[in-house]
Amino acid sequence: MNEPVFHPPVTVALTGASGAQYGLRLIEALVAAGHEVWVMVSKAAHLVIETETDTSLPARPERLAQALRERSGAAEGQIRCFGREDWMAPVASGSGAPSAMVICPCSTGTLSAVATGASNNLIERAADVALKERRQLILVPRETPLSAIHLEHMLNLTRLGAVILPAAPGFYHRPATVDDLVDFIVARILNQLGIEHRLMPRWGE
Repeated sequence: MNEPVFHPPVTVALTGASGAQYGLRLIEALVAAGHEVWVMVSKAAHLVIETETDTSLPARPERLAQALRERSGAAEGQIRCFGREDWMAPVASGSGAPSAMVICPCSTGTLSAVATGASNNLIERAADVALKERRQLILVPRETPLSAIHLEHMLNLTRLGAVILPAAPGFYHRPATVDDLVDFIVARILNQLGIEHRLMPRWGE
């Protein structure tokens, strides 16, 4: 029996900002679009997920991958998860990392680390790789108000080629549920990635 063939992998990292629903929904949407998804979840993100949702995800990468597969309906092998200090993971090197990475949600601490090249953990290193290799990097911060420090980091990252896509949903599509608001942001991320979706119509459609 032939193994399933997936579209190129997209790296998704969830960090400790509010808005875990955005990252979890993004994983589901990428799976539905047939992409392989490489996932990293920070320690703080696990706490946020437990706080904001009815989901509790295991920390061990193998168990985490299985839980996300069950949640998203992914095929075997479609989701791969990496630990905080798994320096042998493909995302840690320019020769192995995929062409696109999304940090969703992105905490201001992670934003700062990426902007300054800290690379203290695998999420930060993977983002550093995306920048140095001139690959697509999308950061989805969910913070308000924003300090001058936050804004300066966002400006620096934009100048380096990253896309800052704040989790600030619009209302012109007349959302009826929280899921509609989440899908608004996930649709914007997918648009940036060039991935077709049916989460919501584009403007003018």
